[in-house]
Amino acid sequence: QARLVESGGGLVQAGGSLRLSCAASGLSFSNYAMGWFRQAPGKEREFVAGIRWSGDRQYYSNSVKGRFTISRDNAKNTVYLQMNSLKPEDTAVYYCAADFRGGGTPYSTYAYWGQGTQVTVSS
Repeated sequence: QARLVESGGGLVQAGGSLRLSCAASGLSFSNYAMGWFRQAPGKEREFVAGIRWSGDRQYYSNSVKGRFTISRDNAKNTVYLQMNSLKPEDTAVYYCAADFRGGGTPYSTYAYWGQGTQVTVSS
């Protein structure tokens, strides 16, 4: 059974950094595109970043481009989201998701989701 577990969230001041991790089990990780999404209170879930199953393409929302970096380590079955220059508007629950042989784009069909990790950025 596929399982995704996020970690690394927390409270940080504006301008600070956090690195989120998502550990996958129960699936052939190297065959899956991975995405990061977030949902703030009262708002819809939105795409943040994605990485193709082959690892050769990454996608970012305009709101995080240049500040966040997605990467993957297939040997560790883990995808990361390095978040720099954090802003209060980045406050949300962050989720990782997996899409078999997908592109890692906002429009991919992500079949598996983690439970999320809270990121809070104080001003």
